[in-house]
Amino acid sequence: MKIDPVCGMKVDPETDLTHDHHGERFYFCSQKCREKFQATPEKYSVEKAAGTRHPDRNYQPLVVLLVLVALSATARQLAAPEFEGAAWMHDFMGLFLVVFSMFKLFDLKGFANGYSMYDLLARRWRGWAYVYPFLELGLGLGYLAHWQPMVIYSATVVLLAFGALGVLSALRRGLDVDCACMGTVLHVPLSTVALLEDVGMAAMAGSMLLMRA
Repeated sequence: MKIDPVCGMKVDPETDLTHDHHGERFYFCSQKCREKFQATPEKYSVEKAAGTRHPDRNYQPLVVLLVLVALSATARQLAAPEFEGAAWMHDFMGLFLVVFSMFKLFDLKGFANGYSMYDLLARRWRGWAYVYPFLELGLGLGYLAHWQPMVIYSATVVLLAFGALGVLSALRRGLDVDCACMGTVLHVPLSTVALLEDVGMAAMAGSMLLMRA
């Protein structure tokens, strides 16, 4: 099977939807993907088309960001009278959501292009991809402001759990694209790592919700 360089879908090599560029033949799942490629072929790497992604490719930016967010949440707790696990998780979630929304807002259109390839709602209504970063930012600021924690925790569980379903669906379909979680600035492949990120954050918000219940 070949890989569509635009959307990452697996393509039958017998398809007529092909395009030759710099001596390389590219295969597409649809006419729309072929037209996107023909308009800006330089945007799509030969690596994607050949399906030669490395399992550990570019996970470093994600790891670095998570570590820095964790250290920042820890620093905030060290300034408090005593270290509290629940307060640490609260700060971690706020910082996490603000930072990750920032990467999406750097290139909102680019994020929407990537997110609409696999998110269950954005695939049907593209407008959701434009709304999502602002919701993420709003939740992050809500955490940092300690505004209505029960509402914030509940909304976080729903938002991230629903997002995890889209990632799971994409992985089951064999979709080979970048995760839109870090926008178009840093490239991280959509994988079980992205799924664990969504599930882990939803679980953290859920545990805080139960603590306050």
